[in-house]
Order: sequence, then C-alpha cells, then structure tokens
Amino acid sequence: MKVVILAGGYGTRFSEETANRPKPLIEIGDKPILWHIMKLYSHYGFQEFIIPLGYKGVLIKEFFAHYYLHESDVTFDFADGGSMTMHQRCTDPWKVTLVDTGRDTLTGGRIQRIRPYLDNEPFLLTYGDGLSNVNLSKLVKYHRSHGKMATVTAVQPGGRFGALQIGASGKVDGFREKPSGDGGWINGGFFVFQPEVFAYMGGDDTMLEKEPLEALAGQGQLKAYEHDGFWHPMDTLRDKTLLEGLWKSGSAPWKVWPT
Repeated sequence: MKVVILAGGYGTRFSEETANRPKPLIEIGDKPILWHIMKLYSHYGFQEFIIPLGYKGVLIKEFFAHYYLHESDVTFDFADGGSMTMHQRCTDPWKVTLVDTGRDTLTGGRIQRIRPYLDNEPFLLTYGDGLSNVNLSKLVKYHRSHGKMATVTAVQPGGRFGALQIGASGKVDGFREKPSGDGGWINGGFFVFQPEVFAYMGGDDTMLEKEPLEALAGQGQLKAYEHDGFWHPMDTLRDKTLLEGLWKSGSAPWKVWPT
C-alpha cells in the first residue's frame, strides 16, 4: 500500500518556524518531522510515499533531491575531474513522489489531486506534523477486517481538539468541536482509505475533516481504530520543544525502528 503524507499547509499557528520553510521540514533532532513519520511507516514495510505539496513545496523537493547524498559517505576526487564515489550508502528503500497540489488547496482537494498516483488501490494517509507509535500493521489489519471505506486512528490527547463520537464496534457517528473536558477521542490521522473515498473529496476547496469524513461517518463507512499509546502533534513552539526533548533523551516513544 502507498502512503500519502499531507505536507502542503501554511502552518500559521507556528509562524516562528514556518515563515521560511513548510512545517513538515521543521526538525526534531537533526531530521525533519516528515522524516520521522516516514521512518515509522518504513518500519512496518510501507516504502512508497506520495507527498502532496503546497506552501514552499520546492524546499521539500530540494530535501529529497539531496537526501541520498546527505545520507551517504562520499569521496570527491578533484584531481580526477571532480569524480564522486559513494561508499556507505543510504539504506532507506523509499520511493517518493512529490506532487504540487496548489498553494491554497485544502486537504480534501490535495487528496483528490494525487488520485492518478494511487492506481485505484487502497492507501494510507496521515498529516505531515503528527508523531505516534501506532502499530500500522494492526491498523491495516483492523481496516481490512471491517470492510468499510475508511478507518481513522482515534487518540486521546486532551480537551483542546475536536472530538469523534464513537459508537458500537468502533463506528464513527459524528464529530464535535473542542469538548469542554479532557479524554475525548479525536482524529489522530493515520488513516486507511479504500479508493471509493475519492467520490467524497470534491474540489480544491474541500477539507477532508469536514464534508468527506462527515459524509462517510453519516453513511456508516468510517470506523475508528482506537490507539491508546503515544500521539502528539507539532502545532506550536512548545510542542516542538517537548518533542525535541523526548528525542534527545533517547526515549522518544515514536522511535520504534532500530538505530
């Protein structure tokens, strides 16, 4: 299955960092948060990525254009006309497709624009600014078991996010904005979609989190995979500081891949 990572938004709540680069390139340790997300998927065997670009997308293209070189040992022989010899090479077996989906396109519209790259097959999707230790193999197994069009990973970070209303057998009945107390299940990303969901995506002004997911929920086609482990977004400088501290401590919960 291919993995879609949404990486086109402005990150307006994080202007300290996003004035000069897109949020997915903000670093945790010495690697962009986008890299951390890809390493999680890669650990579970998902190696092909499609990344819809928007705001400052050229910088993400440049990151991947130089990634192989930056991750490898190399000798430059200037006496031999500047020849280059690669030694210890990058070991990430990734295939990455970068798609310009428009500067102002909303999330549902970005998904609609990358449809030709998905070959009418089921796919995984998440946001380019959230980290988790969700078991992706179990998530996909759960999705395949219930036979519905869509699965969303539900998490419980606290009361500042809009909540999912989850009914019997994990069925998502609806959404409500910003519950007054902590403990509500929210949309944590890490979706699995059947190709039929494209009928719900609409045009560039379609937001995934509104009409598409609400319609899928209303028709009983959206199920929630409840994840009670680690999940944290990077929306503010405070979030970045927290995630950076976890990484530097050597005990980052989302680092499930071997060193």
